[in-house]
Amino acid sequence: MKKENRISQNSVASHKTNQTADGNKVPTAFSKTKIWLLAIRPKTLWAAVAPVIIGTAMAYEAGSFQLLAFLAALFGGTMIQIGTNLANDYFDFKKGADSQRELGPTRVTQAGLVSQLEIKTAMVLAFGLAFLAGIYLVYLGGWPIVAIGILSITFGVLYTATKLALGYSGLADFFVLVFFGPVAVGGTYYVQTLEINVIVILAGLAPGLFSVAILTVNNLRDLDTDKIAGKKTLAVRFGATFAKAEYIVALAAAALVPLIIYLATSEHIKATIAAFVILLSLRPIRKVLKNTDGTELNSVLAQTAQILLLYSILFAIGWLL
Repeated sequence: MKKENRISQNSVASHKTNQTADGNKVPTAFSKTKIWLLAIRPKTLWAAVAPVIIGTAMAYEAGSFQLLAFLAALFGGTMIQIGTNLANDYFDFKKGADSQRELGPTRVTQAGLVSQLEIKTAMVLAFGLAFLAGIYLVYLGGWPIVAIGILSITFGVLYTATKLALGYSGLADFFVLVFFGPVAVGGTYYVQTLEINVIVILAGLAPGLFSVAILTVNNLRDLDTDKIAGKKTLAVRFGATFAKAEYIVALAAAALVPLIIYLATSEHIKATIAAFVILLSLRPIRKVLKNTDGTELNSVLAQTAQILLLYSILFAIGWLL
């Protein structure tokens, strides 16, 4: 495969290129806006938005909707996700994990599109903005929100930083499940109601499981290069067959959550409409089962994120009806 493919799966060859010191060809026609969009990876941001939608809908139904709290949680969660993506770009570059990558989104530091200082500054800025949003949420929710905020930012950095990096040890799946699921949904609900319950935590499992599915596709696509880089994701540890099974189980389990809530409470039957997103999951599941081709898995990743967003909207509407 030609080195140009390391830059992006999206027709980068149509741009004029320069060559960096490490031999990579990088596009010179990219605008600054395009470069930073590549860096923050907008297709992944639905993982931060979806749990806020679900938590807010549940708070509204409980009679405690607060617009400013919703906006602060949405902004703060999105900034943490962006900060995590930027940290991933920077620290993977520092560890050399991107030097053999030929698939997936452009890593702007490795491609020479931004300097190390620029990506570090952007990362700190994103986490700083999340911290500012958190100040208001702490004012509303007190010490539990302090703990959630500190842990979220810490794990966002530790995802790829230090020798204990979650993304290099196979622990990332668990933390993605928890922090993009029950913690995000529960935290959003708590800052608006100042209470929490088991049903809210249970509802949070669905977006967490969808986020695990997104991560699994990413790890399946990068399996070969992650092996070379010493990145011991679950896909690397247990193989492609395991990763494919993990993807399917995560989607199926997520779709079952609203059904389990209804069976446990005999309430909110209309929220079970969200379970039907499993039908939309059949096409990406077939793609995952058939191959590990990078281009196909890139489309699966985007489709899975879109399904997560749709799930959150359907669940929210059904919960409120």
